[in-house]
Amino acid sequence: MKYYFLYLIPILIPSCNRNRELQLKKIENIDYDKAYEYVDNGKPDSSFFFFDRARQVFLDNGDSLGVAKCLVNMAITQKDQGDFYGAQETALQALDFMNKNNLKHHIYLSTNYNNLGAATVNLNDLENAISFYNLAIRYSDDSINTVTYKNNLALCYQKLEKFEKAIAIYNEIANVDFVKSSPVEYARVLSNLARTKWLQNSNYNALPELHQALKIRQQENDLWGQNASLSHLSDFYVATNHKKSLVYAESMYEIASRLKSSANKLQALEKLIKLAPYDRTKRYFQEYQQLNDSIQQARSAAKNQFALIRYEVEKNKADNLRLEKENVEKQNRLVRQRAITGASIFLLLLAVGGGTLWYKRRKLRLELEAENKVKETQLHLSKKVHDVVANDIYHVMTEVEYRDDLDREVLLDKLEIIYNQSRDISHNVEQRSTVEVPYNEQISTLLKPYGTSDRRISIVGIDAEQWGDVSKRIKVEIKHVLQELMVNMKKHSAAERVVVRIEKSDQELKIFYKDNGVGLPAERPQGKGMANTVSRIESLGGGIIFDSEPGEGLSITVNIPLI
Repeated sequence: MKYYFLYLIPILIPSCNRNRELQLKKIENIDYDKAYEYVDNGKPDSSFFFFDRARQVFLDNGDSLGVAKCLVNMAITQKDQGDFYGAQETALQALDFMNKNNLKHHIYLSTNYNNLGAATVNLNDLENAISFYNLAIRYSDDSINTVTYKNNLALCYQKLEKFEKAIAIYNEIANVDFVKSSPVEYARVLSNLARTKWLQNSNYNALPELHQALKIRQQENDLWGQNASLSHLSDFYVATNHKKSLVYAESMYEIASRLKSSANKLQALEKLIKLAPYDRTKRYFQEYQQLNDSIQQARSAAKNQFALIRYEVEKNKADNLRLEKENVEKQNRLVRQRAITGASIFLLLLAVGGGTLWYKRRKLRLELEAENKVKETQLHLSKKVHDVVANDIYHVMTEVEYRDDLDREVLLDKLEIIYNQSRDISHNVEQRSTVEVPYNEQISTLLKPYGTSDRRISIVGIDAEQWGDVSKRIKVEIKHVLQELMVNMKKHSAAERVVVRIEKSDQELKIFYKDNGVGLPAERPQGKGMANTVSRIESLGGGIIFDSEPGEGLSITVNIPLI
């Protein structure tokens, strides 16, 4: 804390940089502009608050450099108000938003690292402070700022008693044109260099340079510089001239009071307690305790104040995000409800429409099936009437026409038989319309009559359960195909053995036909009946294969897809 004034120069320089920045670029962020107004009016708590709000605006807009600038300024404010840990945390956070490869970011990087160094020095962590000052120098593109950063670095080496490094840096600074042309800067380097040489070697006579630096500072009315020179001179005389050391300490206390610098007053009081007569020491000690307590309270208050400000900003942000989330959730619920309602109405309409269409199609199918059954019944009835009743009536009519000795009773008996037959036909038709013969029995009934004493018909694989899921159309076509094969066999094959085997899988129905007849003559073309058979199979999407040699029988394979 001894030479605190030396850290105020780098604090002030970023303020100049901020002013230059505002002149170069107008930032379209109301909170950011307000924050600078409060900086200019000396209201650090308000400036911190608006920098934090501006940071959030930049963050929402994806402006990382804007976020970094706000954090850098917030860290400087925290360090100026004695919240050194908070300043470190905020400054380190700012680094995440800056690009070290972007030259435009270097001025903010160097300022931020210098502020980190100053905060770290106040926490007595000189080794890390040196690292931060070196980084500030590395990223500095301004020679004036670089001189300040090097001076701060040299002071760290001086406090660590690494005097050779400190002296090397001061000699380097002393040869910079800017320092040579600036009395204030020259006096600062001159005084620091002389003090370092004296600390390194107590026999070194630093008085001419220390007095010369004080004279320049008095001429330039540099109160901060005078405060440092008076401190150096007081330390120089403390071992050799107690009275002069006290005079310089009292002058330092006066200048620190004019500057209203509590830290420098505290340093002056430390010297006065050691140097003043006993009757004044008690007063100085009491003032020192009060001032020290006041500084500690102010730092604690600043720390709590900045933490509270950030908490309030974050709380407002969280509240806003919560309200936005609730609004989004409400909108999403409303959209979902509308979607569910719309989908329900659509599904209901689809179900009603589909059900209506299915009902109409089913009704039409049932009507067609009923109509087909009626036609089938009519056709069967017509055939029965023709084959049974009409033939018998015609026979009776012939007898009545050509026989003179016709017995009336016999005629009545015959007519009664015809009557009973017609009644039986009606009864059988009613039975047929209500009871359907199983399909396997239909196949058996169709094929067995073609067997004789000289011809054996074998039927394999027509179990009733395998026909349950076969469509009616396929069943009808199979009956026609089998009937055509039997007719063709009876007419042309002269076969003694005929085998019909039917195999069914989930996807396909196969019919294998084989006889031991004469086979298909090569010279005889395929008849109309067989051509119809091929056509029927193809209409079902299937295929038929004939395998025959003259005199060696006939083999036929039929494939019918079920999918």
